[in-house]
Parts: sequence; structure tokens; C-alpha cells
Amino acid sequence: MQIEIDSGSGFCFGVTTAIRKAEEELAGGKTLYCLGDIVHNGMECERLRRMGLITINHDEMSRLEGVKVLLRAHGEPPETYALAQRNKIEIIDATCPVVLQLQRRIKQKFDSNLDAQIVIFGKPGHAEVLGLVGQTNGRAIVVANLDDVKALDFNRDIYLYSQTTKSLDEFHRIIDYIQEHISPEATFKSFDTICRQVANRMPNVSAFARRHDLILFVCGRKSSNGRVLFNECKSVNPNSRLIEGPDEIDPSWLEGVETVGICGATSTPKWLMEQCRDRIQAGQ
Repeated sequence: MQIEIDSGSGFCFGVTTAIRKAEEELAGGKTLYCLGDIVHNGMECERLRRMGLITINHDEMSRLEGVKVLLRAHGEPPETYALAQRNKIEIIDATCPVVLQLQRRIKQKFDSNLDAQIVIFGKPGHAEVLGLVGQTNGRAIVVANLDDVKALDFNRDIYLYSQTTKSLDEFHRIIDYIQEHISPEATFKSFDTICRQVANRMPNVSAFARRHDLILFVCGRKSSNGRVLFNECKSVNPNSRLIEGPDEIDPSWLEGVETVGICGATSTPKWLMEQCRDRIQAGQ
């Protein structure tokens, strides 16, 4: 049996940077808190927890003083920075530069046009989306799908942005719908803010999935980007399985299979995909 790990899978730049910053701090033996899971992958979070990383939520952060807190790649709303200042908390800011740029653009547009609808295509409640909505004092409208778009006021100006890890195709469908329904008196502008490191993985993972009899897509079930990429694999190769780690591999999946492709999300560590490969090889 031939097993191939997709060379294009694994951590994106933003996640790599956040993990490196955490490892550097922890290597010095210092106490480091992380606001939310550093990455949507339980096994990588557990590895860092063993190194000493303490994951907290916003409520727990509000009770801390004079400590170091890492902000992960997803970014945070302005209130988090204000809280850190009040509580004399030192921020280790690992916000992805792509997300940071997007936050600034949304804030700039909101401040210059308070009457417009700032619309964000994204997953409601997702950490990145909360950080983006925070740039508008909570007034941005989050749309998760085309049905949500239908509730917009097409007589008012609309400025459309996207969570960085969303599907490019879906974003374009939303743009087309708004263009068809917007009033001639209103302004509509869309800004393609989808990260190309993520978007470019779609055609790559699709080509990879076609090459193999079985696809094992390794990612945490919380991963937004993982869900999008797995669905892409499944659409071209119905024999695609979503797993969080080697323990979930069912030996019956391997019967009559000649080639196995192992790939993952932007939140999937390479070492985890290698463990899945090793588990299959050990069972042969």
C-alpha cells in the first residue's frame, strides 16, 4: 500500500507564528496564558499544555493581573486590549497579519461611514469574526449563508467583507446576489479578504484527493477551514474520512485500498499526519 502525505497541508503562516511565539515564551520557563485555543486542534493544544501553556477565556482573563497573555492568530476586538491595559497584562500579540489588515480596513470603513451596513461573511461566534465585529462597536452584520443575505436592507449602502478562511465560491455567490438586489440609489462594494494561503489550498487538496483510493483528512472538529477543505475532498472523492488522529482510523477502511492520501487543515500539525501514516504502516 502506498501512503502519501499532502505537502501543501499543515499549519498556515499565522498559526505557525502563534505557536512559535508560545514555544519561545514557554522555553524560558515563564507562565503564559493563551486566550482561547491557540489552534483548533485538540492534540496540538494538548502538546502545548504539557509545555505549560494555560488556556483561558475572556471571563478568566478579566480576573488576572500582571501576567502575560498570548492572543492567537484569529485576532481580538478592541475591548480585549483595553482590558489588558486596565489589568496591567502584557500582551504577546500573535494576530495573523492578514487578519490584522482586515480589522483595520473594517474599522476605517465603519468610522468613515456610520450609516452604511458593514457586512461580514463568516461563521457567527467564530473568534476571528468576533474580533472583526468588535471593530464596529458590535454593529457589523454577520451573514453565514445566502439566506442571511436576504435579510439585508438593499436600500442602504453595503460594504461586504469576509472571514479570511471562508470559501471563495460562496463569497462570490453572495456578491452576485447583492449586486442583483441592491437599489440603484445605494452603494455596494465588496472586498475580497479571503486568505490566499487558505483559498489556494482548495484546488490543491481537490487534485490530491482525486489521486488516491482513500483520503484521511486530519483536523480538529472545531476547525472552520477544515470543514471547507474536507467537503472539497469529499466532493471529488466520496471515500474521504474526517479524523482527529490515528486512534480514529478504522482498519476496515483500508481493505482493498492501494493508495491512501493523508491531508489536513491550516490548523493540522505535520506530526499528527505523520502519526496517522505510521499507524497504518504498523498495521500492515
